[in-house]
Amino acid sequence: MYKKAIAKKSKSISAKKTGATTGAREGASGVSYSVPALDKALDILELMSELSRPVTPSQIAQQLGRSLQEVYRVVLVLEGRGYIIRPPGTEALVLSTQLYGLATRFPPFRRVVDVAQPIINNLAIESGEAAHIAVLDGLRMCIIAQVDSPQPIGVRLRVGAHSPAVMGSSGRTLVAFQPNLVREWYLQQAATHLERQELDYARNRVDKIIANGCEIVEGRLIPGVIDICFPILDSTGNALAAVTVPYLGTFGVAKPLPVVVSMLHAAADSISMTMGGKLAPLVSPLPQPEAAPRVKK
Repeated sequence: MYKKAIAKKSKSISAKKTGATTGAREGASGVSYSVPALDKALDILELMSELSRPVTPSQIAQQLGRSLQEVYRVVLVLEGRGYIIRPPGTEALVLSTQLYGLATRFPPFRRVVDVAQPIINNLAIESGEAAHIAVLDGLRMCIIAQVDSPQPIGVRLRVGAHSPAVMGSSGRTLVAFQPNLVREWYLQQAATHLERQELDYARNRVDKIIANGCEIVEGRLIPGVIDICFPILDSTGNALAAVTVPYLGTFGVAKPLPVVVSMLHAAADSISMTMGGKLAPLVSPLPQPEAAPRVKK
C-alpha cells in the first residue's frame, strides 16, 4: 500500500515537472535554461513534501525514474545542508524544517505581524493583559511581536527573544500544529538535551494542545502567571505563529480567565482567517490550568 502511495505521489511530481517546471526555466527574454542538479534537488524535495513516511534514496530514485547514483549525490548535498534528515535508528529520510525556516524569513511572512498587530493591540486594551506572538526558528521559538498590558503591572517578553520550542507554551503550540513528521522531529530533537521527565512533560502537553486546540497552563518562569496560547493557522491547518497571553488576572479590575481565553480565541481566529485558516471552536468545558515543573536554577 505504501509503495502504491509513493507511486501515486511520484506521478504527481512528474506531471508538475513536465508542466510548470518547463515554463519556469524560460526567462523574460524567451531563452530556456536547464540546471539538471537543481531540477533533481527540487524533484526530491517536492516528492518528499507529499509523503507521510520516511523514504530511502533507492525509493526516491525509483519513484523519480532516475538512477540511484545521481539521486544519492543530491541527497547527500541536501542532507549536508540540513534540508533532509534521517530520524534516529533509520537510514530513511524525511524533510527537516529548514524550508519552513526559510519561508519565515521571506517578506510575506511579515503579513502575520501586520495583520495581527492591531488585533492584539485591541485585545490588550479590552482584556487588560499583555500579549505576544511567536514563530518557530529552528529548534527554538522566537518572539516577533509584543503588546504591553495597559495596567501598571504586566508580563513583557522582548521582541527577538529565543527559547527552546518545547519548553514554553508558544513553542509547544507551534509544534503541536505542525505536520506529524515535523512535530515528531521536534520532539526527537528535544530528547537530545532534555531530561526524561521534561521530555515526557513536553509530549504530554503537546498531546493536550492538539486535543484542546490551545494551551492553558501555569507558566514556568513566573509563579502565578497562567499562559494562554492559541495557534495562528494557515489554509492547511498548520501553525504559522502562536499568540499568547501571560495571564496575571490579579491586578486592578481583572477579567476572569474564561473570558480572556474566549477573547484570545476570537483574536487568534480573526488573524487565522486573514491567513486562510480557521480555528476550531473552543472546547467545553475549558481545560483547567495545570501546574508546570519549575525551571531549575
